[in-house]
Amino acid sequence: MDHADHVGLIRGGVAGSGRRWLELGAGRGAFILALGDLLGPGAEIVAVDRNAGDLATLNSNMNRQFPAATLTTVVADFSRALPVEPGFDGLLAANALHFVRDPAAVIVAVSPLLRPGARMIVVEYDSDSGNPWVPFPFSFRTWQATAAGLGLLDTRLIGRVPSRFLGAIYAAASEVPAAVSGRD
Repeated sequence: MDHADHVGLIRGGVAGSGRRWLELGAGRGAFILALGDLLGPGAEIVAVDRNAGDLATLNSNMNRQFPAATLTTVVADFSRALPVEPGFDGLLAANALHFVRDPAAVIVAVSPLLRPGARMIVVEYDSDSGNPWVPFPFSFRTWQATAAGLGLLDTRLIGRVPSRFLGAIYAAASEVPAAVSGRD
């Protein structure tokens, strides 16, 4: 996948949202760069990852490609409490939740950081069977059921691309109602 693929996958969930976003498991930032492209000048993005070196690479690339956006990097494990201020307009979990056994628990833990009506985008392999590199993927159908169980609204498929690993990658967007968010 290239930058245009990343942008295309998440465009339908980002369009019309606010400018403050959180990404879990940002890595070197392919999807952060897509967010920077879509949100434009004035974007405020917080990237969380355990790898400080990857975040440094991301920060350099973001400053070069989207200097009018603000990027804050946080070295942390997103499956634990995050040291960030609440009030995000969106949450992006791109190829990150397949590393945890219980993605629903992660979503419940981060939901107090989101504003009522915030967007949530999940990018994931469209499979319910993993491998050593992608241990816990979940299909779009499984995500729909999980999102409904969490009280997320309007979960929809916003993009899908073929992948040589596990067949395909999809992007899904949901809305966070006031009842799910910890902030009113």
